[in-house]
Amino acid sequence: MKIRLAILLALIFAVASTVPSSAAGDRYALVIGNAKYPDADMPLKEPVNDARDVTDELKRDGFKVEIGENLTGDAMRRAFERLYGKIKPGDVVLLFFSGYGIQSNRQTYMMPVDCQLWQETDVRRDGISLENVLTEINNRGAGVKIALLDASRRNPYERRFRSFSAGLAPVVAPNGTLVMYSAALSSVISDNGGDHSLFVQELLKEIRVPDLMAEETLNKTRVGVTRASRQEQIPWISSSLSEDFSFVPGAGGSSSPRPPTPIIEPLPPAKPPAAAPSPTPQANLAPAQPPKAEAPVIPPAPPAPPAPPPAAADNKPAQPPQPPAPPQPSPSSQPAAPTQVALADDPTIKSLTAKIDANPDDFNALYRRGQVYASKGAYSLAVKDFDDTIRLHPKDVEALNNRCWARAVMGDLQSALRDCNEALRLKPDFVDALDSRGLVNLKAGQNKNAITDFDAALKLNSRLTSSLYGRGLAKQRNGSISEGNLDIANAKAMDPNIVQEFESYGVH
Repeated sequence: MKIRLAILLALIFAVASTVPSSAAGDRYALVIGNAKYPDADMPLKEPVNDARDVTDELKRDGFKVEIGENLTGDAMRRAFERLYGKIKPGDVVLLFFSGYGIQSNRQTYMMPVDCQLWQETDVRRDGISLENVLTEINNRGAGVKIALLDASRRNPYERRFRSFSAGLAPVVAPNGTLVMYSAALSSVISDNGGDHSLFVQELLKEIRVPDLMAEETLNKTRVGVTRASRQEQIPWISSSLSEDFSFVPGAGGSSSPRPPTPIIEPLPPAKPPAAAPSPTPQANLAPAQPPKAEAPVIPPAPPAPPAPPPAAADNKPAQPPQPPAPPQPSPSSQPAAPTQVALADDPTIKSLTAKIDANPDDFNALYRRGQVYASKGAYSLAVKDFDDTIRLHPKDVEALNNRCWARAVMGDLQSALRDCNEALRLKPDFVDALDSRGLVNLKAGQNKNAITDFDAALKLNSRLTSSLYGRGLAKQRNGSISEGNLDIANAKAMDPNIVQEFESYGVH
């Protein structure tokens, strides 16, 4: 009896020893590609194609994959619930998300296509928290947890709550987790104009290498993306894996135990490296007290095209080789604004217009429609809605600031300055109004005042790229070329689209 038992135990041990430690668990993946966001000017080209390619590869690697395309909030939540329901202790679980990601309250949220974002709290209401997802997957017993997010995009909602932080936030993940973002923390990248993202192209190339451990796979992906983008895009990785895992196991098996020494690899630093060292705007900021209303009144002469050259020259700074353009709409650099008729069928505008028709004094609907008009480039329509909002609520600092910004883009600088001054009188530390007034002064050629405003805004939010870039331009025009170049280089590293944004405002 003892001999038979010994033989039986030996056979069991022999069989068990041939099975890698995590091979007993299944591999599950949820892949989401969200491209058709109604508030964006056009669908994103990359997410759906990338999601399909990632799905095909993961299926070849033994994952049981569910793919979702253009999911609403309810559909995303149901997809996650289905994933949670499948997980057993020891399983490998992977999440891939491509679309818009937003950070709020130092957390990263994946946004569904039907999100309605008017203020930062709406991000937490409509978005899906990455930290919450990883915690739930861990609670279900998954051994290896992997999250791959290609979501560090400039989103169409930011002008609605301009104090938001760009890009994605670091994630506090449970042990046994590997997380990778397609770009550095708090930075955004542009789609490359093609049908597939650089991040996914490099990722799929490395995943297909047999017996390459997951951490090494993602590190090689990071190196590939960094080189291919000439350091303009540097993915971020965080790992606390306590066992090895390979996407494509070879003869050596898929995993083996290793000492549980969690690693955190914040690659790269929070700010992507630019041609110059990481920016430290606090080092040369203006006074601790932000300015309130000391910016001088802008002389009315420059806007008039027929004004005599001598009078115009008296009102422009002499330092820069190319003074800022006179305060006018700059039609050559700005596309024609869409008309009210052209925007009437936009689903968000249509819904808000119906609310306003039912109640003309619905100031919330008026303000929100003004924001949407501004985001579409219909600034005159936006100003009209902000006019009505302020008529109903004269102390609405958000509406005053947004009207200041819209008027500044249009070139109505005197009216814009009054709006920003009033917003700052009501709320002296209002960072968005400081940033907007900096734009007003920059377009008016009041470079010293622009620097003061941007300094004050950066003291309140050191990662406000519009203030960093605007300060760089103002410094250049004020004669501080090297300092201006540094601000501009760092702003472009944080947001590659910042140059085009300012050009759309008529600032070159």
